[in-house]
Amino acid sequence: MWGPWGDDEKARFQRAAGVNVLGNAVKIAVEGAAGLAFGSVALLADAAHSVADLVASGVVFVWGGSRYDAADETHPHGHQRIEPLTALFVGATILLLGLLLLRESLAGLLGPHDVAASPVLVGALLFALADMYLLYLYTARVNASLGSTALTALAADCLNDLYTTVAALVGVFGVFLGYPVLDPVAGALVSVLVVYQGLEIARENVTYLVGAAPPTGDRERVTEALLDHRAVEGVHDLRVFYDGTDLEVEVHVEVDGGMTLREAHAIETELVTSIRGLEDVGDVHVHLDPSGLGEWKDAEDATPGPDV
Repeated sequence: MWGPWGDDEKARFQRAAGVNVLGNAVKIAVEGAAGLAFGSVALLADAAHSVADLVASGVVFVWGGSRYDAADETHPHGHQRIEPLTALFVGATILLLGLLLLRESLAGLLGPHDVAASPVLVGALLFALADMYLLYLYTARVNASLGSTALTALAADCLNDLYTTVAALVGVFGVFLGYPVLDPVAGALVSVLVVYQGLEIARENVTYLVGAAPPTGDRERVTEALLDHRAVEGVHDLRVFYDGTDLEVEVHVEVDGGMTLREAHAIETELVTSIRGLEDVGDVHVHLDPSGLGEWKDAEDATPGPDV
C-alpha cells in the first residue's frame, strides 16, 4: 500500500489540497499584516476572503480524499459522492463570500476611506497575486490527470482570488492617485463574477449528488458499446445516471434465448467489463433477456412473481 504521500491518486489529491491550505495561509498572513499596519480595508477584505478559502481547502484536504477509498460495508457503492459534496461546500463558500464582498463594496461607495498610501501595500498585493497564480497552476496541473470536481472548485477559487486581489490593487492605486472610490467600484464588479462562479460550482455538483442523468453523449456511447458486442441483438430499459462523479449503468440486453447459462454468463461478464472500461463509468448492471419475447411488465395479463 502506498504511504500517505505516495504517488497514487489519493495522495496526489491530498497533496494538492494541502498545498492550497498552505498557499492560503501564507496569503492571509502577508495581506493581513500589511492591511492592519496601514489601515487598508481592501487588503483586510482580501485577506478575510482567503480565510474562508483556507477553511474550504482544509475541508477538501480532510474530507475530499475519501472519494478514493474502496467500497465497504457502510458504503457498498464506494465513496464517490463525498467529492461533489466537498465541492458543493466550496461553491457555497465562494457564493457567500461573493455576496459579502458585494455588500462591502456597495457600502464602501457611500463611506470615506482612511488608507495610508504605502508601497508595502502594493508589494503585499503583488505577492498575493503571485501566490494565487502559482497555486492555480499547480492545482490545475495535478487535476488534469485526476478530474476531481473538488480540485476544480479549488482552482476556480484561486482564480477568484486573483480577481479580488486585482480589485484590491486597483483600489490601492486609487489611493495613490487620489481616487479611493476605485476600490469599492472594482470590488463590486469582481464580486458579481465571484457570485456567478459560486453558483456554477454549486449547480454542477448538485447534479452529481442527486443522481441526475448525464449529457446525451454519455448515454449514446454506452449504447454503442453494448451494440458493438457480437451477441447483442437489442438494448432496452437503459438507465445512465450519476453516482457521485461516476456514471452508473443499468440495462437490459437482448440475446439469443437458446444459448446455455454458461454462455449467457460469459457474455454478461464481457459486457460489464467493456462498459466499465469506458471513461467515467463506475458500477454496471446488465440483465440478459431472450430476444423477441419482450418484458413481463409489457404483457397485459402480467402477474409479477414473489421476487419482483
